Amino acid sequence: MKRLNMLVSAYACNPLATEQSYPGEAVLGWNLIKQLNRFHDVSVLTRTYNKKGIEEAVEQGKISDIEFHYLTLPKILSVLKRNFLGFSLYYLIWQVKAFFIARRLCKENRYDFFHHITFNNDWMPSFIGAFLPLPFIWGPMGGGQKVPRSFKRTIHWKNRINQNLRLAGQWFWRNTWFRRRCVRKALAILICNTDTEDKIKTDQKKLFFYPVNGISSKELTPSLSILEEKSSEFKIIYAGRLDAIKGINLGIEAFHVFSQKFPKSYFKIIGDGPERERLVNLTKSLNIQDKVEFIPWMKREELLEQLRLSDVLLFPSFRDGGGQVVIEAMSSGKPVIGLNVGGPGFHIQKEWGIKIEPKDPGYTIQEMTKALETLYLDEKLRENMGKAGRRRAEEFYLWERLGDHLQKIYKEVLPRNLMEQ
Repeated sequence: MKRLNMLVSAYACNPLATEQSYPGEAVLGWNLIKQLNRFHDVSVLTRTYNKKGIEEAVEQGKISDIEFHYLTLPKILSVLKRNFLGFSLYYLIWQVKAFFIARRLCKENRYDFFHHITFNNDWMPSFIGAFLPLPFIWGPMGGGQKVPRSFKRTIHWKNRINQNLRLAGQWFWRNTWFRRRCVRKALAILICNTDTEDKIKTDQKKLFFYPVNGISSKELTPSLSILEEKSSEFKIIYAGRLDAIKGINLGIEAFHVFSQKFPKSYFKIIGDGPERERLVNLTKSLNIQDKVEFIPWMKREELLEQLRLSDVLLFPSFRDGGGQVVIEAMSSGKPVIGLNVGGPGFHIQKEWGIKIEPKDPGYTIQEMTKALETLYLDEKLRENMGKAGRRRAEEFYLWERLGDHLQKIYKEVLPRNLMEQ
């Protein structure tokens, strides 16, 4: 395949992956753009917030020959970002502005095709993809996952209202004519879980399973000193935003039961978010505050070290499109306990983790407790699962392999005349 000239929309694209950059999406956007540049000449539309991180990467020689176009909206519109429905409108306005910049760029340059990378949800249409007269690739994306009905009672009533508003907003956007136009016009739609597949009514030949998470070869190679460190304590870890949908309260409940039987166990919860105070209070009410440590956001390198020093990742999220930390734990050689929903349900297999069906909260707590006990009592099983997870990360989730896979999709779906020019 010849080297093509492509235009990319990546609202989230930042090597620093700060909380304000929407870290999961930022990591995806940044790494896919680097991979695309291996094969093609790339121009990127992104938000102005990402400029500092990108320019630092350019100065450090981490990227070159990629053209970035930064755009933002008037500050007065930032008030829209305070809730789900408002942010959906804010992002659509940003896309409209990006469309007019893209149209101008098309007059100045000859682009062969357009790829919308981030943000990506099946219900959130790409304005540029729908209306720019270029071949269009859409994704990878999630968006189809939702909170299981029986789990709604475990979250605060305000969060239940937000979840219902989210579902209403999704229904609205999925039924707009420009979302339908996106589905119809896209040559390929990349999806990251089966929940999302069910929400896209189109020719199945257009759909390609493609993860929204990956790992670099550098991150895949932990230092030997960390791997060799032994401890008599059983260290459980969670990492991610402290949101109601992450099910951390269920994880704490399971740990409470488990730690009564196995007192030399500890639970690190890394991250920040609106549920922090409620979760801290839960540990106090269960009298396990001395065994549960809450740690704020940390640099990615530090998080990977914490994962390598742990024995198991407990990730009880019940509405997660991706689940980057699952891949990070696998690459660190650690088994994973998670729910069979969304991205984690796609990532976790029996060879390297324990996947729990989200039947109801009580069942989930019970099964997480059993899973922790199984891994605690069988060090050889933990070791074998860790090796299998790391092998899977190396064979499938390396960004270089994901870049190669994306190139194969391009070859399959882009017009033949582009390849032959």
